Amino acid sequence: MPNGANPWKLENFAERFDAWADLESPDGDLRCVVMAWVLTRGDDPYEGVRREPDFENLWFGAVPDSQHGSGHVVTCSYWIREASHTVYCDNFGTLSLPL
Repeated sequence: MPNGANPWKLENFAERFDAWADLESPDGDLRCVVMAWVLTRGDDPYEGVRREPDFENLWFGAVPDSQHGSGHVVTCSYWIREASHTVYCDNFGTLSLPL
């Protein structure tokens, strides 16, 4: 796993974030929480997420501190491509708790 001197390349996060924001219309604070979390994926995309069974290299997790409304949390799924050192965003979503 890389250290801060060799971050992962993030792909498709801006596009998928914009699609989620257009659909969900989150407030500014929640947008900032989610984008700050996205940036951490460049340091360690494995932190705080789990690999999805039956999908090689697809990872999923809740964005920390993104709980909002009546028991909802922002989630993200993405592909970790070890060979190219790339993290490719699949989707953002808002799900009900518990996950």
